[in-house]
Amino acid sequence: MPPPLVPGVHGLLTLAIGVVLIAALYFGREVFIPLVLAVLLSFVLGPVVNLLRRIKLGRVPSVIVAVLLALGMLGGIGAVIGTQVAGLAGNLPQYQATVQKKFAGLQQGWFGEANRLLQKFNHQVRDVTQKADAVGTSAATGPAGDTPKPQLVRVQEPEPSPLALAEKVLGPVVSPLTDVGIVLVVVVFLLLQREDLRNRMIRLFGSRDLHRTTVAMDDAAGRLGTYFLAQLGMNAAFGVIVGVGLWFIGVPNPLLWGVFSAIMRFIPYIGSFISGILPVALAAAVDPGWSMVIATAALFLIAEPIFGQVIEPLLYGHSTGLSPFAVIVSTLFWGFLWGPIGLILATPFTVCLVVLGRHVDSLEFLDVLLGDRPPLTPVENFYQRMLAGDPDEVRDLAEGMLKERSLSSYYDEVALKGLQLAANDYARGVVTPAQLDGIRNSARSLVEDFEGHPDAEPDGEDNALHPKDTPTLAERAHPKNEAVPGQAPPRESLPEAWRGEAPVLCVAGRGPLDEASSAMLAQLLRKHGLGAKVIGYEAVSRDRIRDLDLTGVAMVCISYLDISGSPAHLRYLLERLKRRAPGMPVLVGLWPVGEKVLTDAALGRQIGADVYVASLRDGVEACLKAAQTATDSATKPHELQDGRKPTTSAPSSLRLVP
Repeated sequence: MPPPLVPGVHGLLTLAIGVVLIAALYFGREVFIPLVLAVLLSFVLGPVVNLLRRIKLGRVPSVIVAVLLALGMLGGIGAVIGTQVAGLAGNLPQYQATVQKKFAGLQQGWFGEANRLLQKFNHQVRDVTQKADAVGTSAATGPAGDTPKPQLVRVQEPEPSPLALAEKVLGPVVSPLTDVGIVLVVVVFLLLQREDLRNRMIRLFGSRDLHRTTVAMDDAAGRLGTYFLAQLGMNAAFGVIVGVGLWFIGVPNPLLWGVFSAIMRFIPYIGSFISGILPVALAAAVDPGWSMVIATAALFLIAEPIFGQVIEPLLYGHSTGLSPFAVIVSTLFWGFLWGPIGLILATPFTVCLVVLGRHVDSLEFLDVLLGDRPPLTPVENFYQRMLAGDPDEVRDLAEGMLKERSLSSYYDEVALKGLQLAANDYARGVVTPAQLDGIRNSARSLVEDFEGHPDAEPDGEDNALHPKDTPTLAERAHPKNEAVPGQAPPRESLPEAWRGEAPVLCVAGRGPLDEASSAMLAQLLRKHGLGAKVIGYEAVSRDRIRDLDLTGVAMVCISYLDISGSPAHLRYLLERLKRRAPGMPVLVGLWPVGEKVLTDAALGRQIGADVYVASLRDGVEACLKAAQTATDSATKPHELQDGRKPTTSAPSSLRLVP
């Protein structure tokens, strides 16, 4: 086993850069927060600007109108909140009296009894403490000690200057207005120079790969735009429902609490529940009883789970591409860095990181840690479950993949590659014989489970990616192939050699898992109308090949997961088969990608097979082609009607080199 990896200079440099970036974000938050708010607001206003430009309003007027609309909406929300708060403040004395009466009633019951017991306990503790202090004081002063009298010290602050007074009064007002002004100015420039900024970003980060950079930027913009629009619509609907519900319940100022709940819901998971604290407290201050409090609390406890767990997944599903764990961690992280604004910006920031990890190889770990897609590739999942000895979960994962791809595609792209990982690990000595037996049994069980599953393209796309979803780097490495087209000719139309129960003999190579790949090939052949049976490598060894029964066999297919870079034993096996069955076509399936035999025609002729294939799909197609060629050759003499003797010619070679 190789020694554990030691962090190199590159890893330490990456860690140092990460620490510097986090420190810069924390200490420079006064500068970064307005800029980030401006960028995110430009994503929200971008579709509005595009709509206005499509109606021939012009670039500059479209930007100005969009910004004015945003200002009007923000100003209207602020005016509503201010009016409602002012009305609420005028009724505070009445609410205070109601709360005092309610607590007075509670003090007459068990709550008051508990409070009296607690006060009695506090008095006893205080008396004991005072006695202990008195004993300690007398011991310290001595028998004749006179306790010094305390002296009164008065601290008088200087009169504030007019400048300091103006800063104290106007500071809380000027600072937010300054931030709003910065945000608006940056938004205007971002909207006016969007195309120019996009081209500069492409030149700076992705001029060597324009396609990937463009796709990444479009993906980020699409995800952020979808997220903001969906969240804005969902939060507005949540606020409307809360406001209407509180109006029916009778809580004062329902419009204020509806707007407040819609704003707070931008904070993931906890924002809506936090927004319910004040309405519940107000309900307790308004209603002398407890029915209004219970109804208000129930409104929030029922509405938020319905919106968060039912309506949102149905409407836009995983539009952000984030896992729930990533949302929680990012919320805590950005909340620590930037406070309340960080809570709102956490999800958009994390979406950008996931998009980077989905398109940049060196940042793939971000997608693995934060994304909502499976962290392991289908091949790794297959092999890991095989190692764990869990064939049921292997089948469950396979059934999920078969909803969007054919059986032959699953065997080629997942099962064979997973078996190759197992064979390679066994050759390196990291897989024990017991684990190998478990993998072999699980593979045999998997093939048996799908004996009745057709090799065809699935009708539905239940488990397919959404068209707007960008596949991860791991998913792009495992594309989906189409099912094998066509079926073998009917048995009665086949020549005599192909009419047996198993005209194709699938021979396993000498590798530990080659029999499993032969079983998959035989199963696919049966699904396409050609009978097939599987035999092990021992049946074609030097000592036993003379006893091999080839009755009813028209073609031989040999499967190898690995020929270990030395095809000599394959050549000897083919020589034995040619001597045992002269003229019978032989197909060799070499599933490892990049085998030299598949691309070197001279080496292929030297080994002696008729057909070389690199996938089960190609193997099935080659067998179907051989059966069709034999059928056509057998029917040609019967097609001549003038009595002439047909001209015979050698059949065309079946050799297929990808």
